[in-house]
Amino acid sequence: MTVSSSSSPRRVAALLLAAGRGRRFAAGASDAAISKQFQSLQGQPVIRHAARALLPYVDVLQPVGNDPLLEEALSGLDVLPPVEGGAERHDSVRAGLDALAALPNPPDIVLVHDGARPVVPGRIIQDILTALETHQGVIPALPVSDTLKKVSEDIITATVPRADLWRAQTPQGFHFPLLRDLHHRHSEALTDDAGLLEREGHHVAIVMGSEDNIKLTVTEDLMRLERIVDHNKPTMLPRVGHGYDVHAFAEGRKLILCGIEIPHDRGLAGHSDADVGIHTLCDAIYGALAEGDIGRHFPPSDNQWRDMDSARFLIHAGDLIRSKGGMLVNADITIICEAPKIGPHAQAMRARLAELLRVKIDRISVKATTSERLGFTGRQEGIAATATVSIMVPDDGEE
Repeated sequence: MTVSSSSSPRRVAALLLAAGRGRRFAAGASDAAISKQFQSLQGQPVIRHAARALLPYVDVLQPVGNDPLLEEALSGLDVLPPVEGGAERHDSVRAGLDALAALPNPPDIVLVHDGARPVVPGRIIQDILTALETHQGVIPALPVSDTLKKVSEDIITATVPRADLWRAQTPQGFHFPLLRDLHHRHSEALTDDAGLLEREGHHVAIVMGSEDNIKLTVTEDLMRLERIVDHNKPTMLPRVGHGYDVHAFAEGRKLILCGIEIPHDRGLAGHSDADVGIHTLCDAIYGALAEGDIGRHFPPSDNQWRDMDSARFLIHAGDLIRSKGGMLVNADITIICEAPKIGPHAQAMRARLAELLRVKIDRISVKATTSERLGFTGRQEGIAATATVSIMVPDDGEE
């Protein structure tokens, strides 16, 4: 999301750091083999929550990390391919900054965020971007409210005055050229990027953070985050979509219906594999999401989709549901033809569609009917299909 300053629009990027292992978390975790940012939170990886919090406010999001789970955790979201992180946090940030600098249109502003902080109120990000109009660095933070003690060998040695002490959070925002320059001139390990600016005398401003914006550090944090996410969970609204598609029979082609090859003397004509069942299901999903139709996403004028397996289209439609935080409740497909017989293949079709959409088979219905020998389907000139889907998506609260 390009933001406007007093002079000109600014292009905003975010680095999402996922290279750390989290030793303190692993020590108490039941599944210590999985890094903390990939632990499940309300059914989704922690880092996916963090990415979704950032995406509405940035033009580009660059994940940084080496774990093979990273790409899967962010599947379906509008993010760049991950770049490898380094041995230390500052190495990972530098790698991400270099990747952003190599883009055709590098950013003016960069936000650096820990993938283990899944709950970032939008107000914080907006405040950071506003403050960056007049400051070169901005971080969210909270004032320290507890009394602080210095301890040596379990004995208190001093009480630390808490006046003017703040707890730093992420995302931290910076002018991109400055932060990249500082990272290339300094290789010392620091716990946050604001320290680089402080070291060189640049002013770093504070905006008020949030108690919900906690970093997953120990296993007890995961339980607290579950409560926070559950409390902040948006109202889910039902959406219904309807699809209808027709393809004529064609000689010399395989007949593919709902992802399954069906024995028949003819196939269907079309730019892709002409799977009329999947095409109408995609249209129903896109309709429920107000995302147009299949031709908008995979135009038949584009030769890259010629003879394409329509499974690719349905995977995209399912990913689009998940990228919006939604879920498919059910899908009901009706195939209209005189021949071939659909009944013997319906169960295999259901299983294939469920696999592509990553849902249980009991959410998918496939049935067939004839047109009593009336019309083009009755004359066996082609096959028609209809689909109705029900989807639940978060209510964004906007009119």
